[in-house]
Amino acid sequence: MPKITIVQIHVGVNRRPVKEEKVNQLKESIIANGLLNPITIDRQFNLIAGLHRLTAYKQLGLKEIECHIVEYENHEQARLAEIDENLIRNELEALERAELWLERDRLLTHMGLKAKPGDNQYTLGGSETVSPPVKTNLEFAQEIGYSKRTLQHGKQIAKDIVPEVKQMIKGTAIANSPTKLLQVARAGSSVKTVLEQAQKSLEAAQERGEVAEIEKQKQILEQAEAQQKELQLIALKKIMAPQEAKLTIAPVSTATKESEPNQEWVLGRHRVYSGDTTSGEFINILPKHAALALATLSSTWNHDYLIEKARVVAVLRSQGYIYQFCRQQRMNFQYEFVVGNIYVGIFAQKSIPQPPIPIQVEGVEGIVNYLLHLYTSPNDMVIAPFMGQGEILATCEIMGRIGLIGDRNREFVHRGLIRWQNLTGKQPQLVSHLKMG
Repeated sequence: MPKITIVQIHVGVNRRPVKEEKVNQLKESIIANGLLNPITIDRQFNLIAGLHRLTAYKQLGLKEIECHIVEYENHEQARLAEIDENLIRNELEALERAELWLERDRLLTHMGLKAKPGDNQYTLGGSETVSPPVKTNLEFAQEIGYSKRTLQHGKQIAKDIVPEVKQMIKGTAIANSPTKLLQVARAGSSVKTVLEQAQKSLEAAQERGEVAEIEKQKQILEQAEAQQKELQLIALKKIMAPQEAKLTIAPVSTATKESEPNQEWVLGRHRVYSGDTTSGEFINILPKHAALALATLSSTWNHDYLIEKARVVAVLRSQGYIYQFCRQQRMNFQYEFVVGNIYVGIFAQKSIPQPPIPIQVEGVEGIVNYLLHLYTSPNDMVIAPFMGQGEILATCEIMGRIGLIGDRNREFVHRGLIRWQNLTGKQPQLVSHLKMG
């Protein structure tokens, strides 16, 4: 099996997002056993299959990777193979899968391989030019365990939900609920006939060169599209409203008052504490041996206890002098790196090496993802005495870590709870005197 230099391999912009937990698992496997399944590329070094394996190799600092090289007549055949490889994976959200079904359908149409009633891979016109013969959408769907009904619903979801509404749905629990996605898609069905007729009339007017009619149909299209978007936004708001309404904590604009009681929330495997995170109450409910603690540097810093609670402590700051901070604290400084305008100081009781690869991440969320990937494994505990925008809580949920998050500002706590709720579709549970750890 040939080895190809990693920097030569091209990754398309329409690839699915990388799942960091999967990359982390692959890294462990590669270190222990090597690459068991080579990636697939074409003759132009375009990646067809194996983005997670390729990413794992990059993060390990390896320069070459074993590749299975295939030959396609054109870009469309290569993209079709890439879509099929993605659809076989079972971690796709319903919305992601729906969009791939629709793209596959359009590719088959453009290649002259679109199925008609009664067609199969042997009767499709032109399919003899492709080896092996291309499967119809239905044949492929049934082969990997999806019914004709699921396929039809998926294509309806991808085709009928307008792009702006899709973007609002992505990253929420609704993106993985076919029933709710169909509700949104069908909310604009009352103007679907108008849209289709206006599109046909526009194309006919363009063929005839009728300028006035072209402008008229364009205006009808714009109005119908705006109405469709509005109907779908209303439907989406109704679907999401019951989830937010069930939260018993109300947003506030000021920090928690000393006289107000502290609160603790259970969010699946995570715990969120609303109260002073420098207090003995918060410190006592933390585990003794978390893998990582994440904190932001502030003028009211009193969180040296973190070094006794976690193997590694990462302190984020936007400006200031980390070395002066180190001299004032009893945490053992290891090293510092900079991403954009954010500085990250790494502390640990035992010496730890700097990462051997360049750090190419963006923003606080990217840094959190990077740190969890570097210093934790699935099911590890991560402590954070500041909620921020909910970045740590959300990343822990996505990557399979257990977050123990606190903040004295109830508004920030509420924001984090809402973000987790929208991400998972589950309800936070308010409890009292619950011990974490």
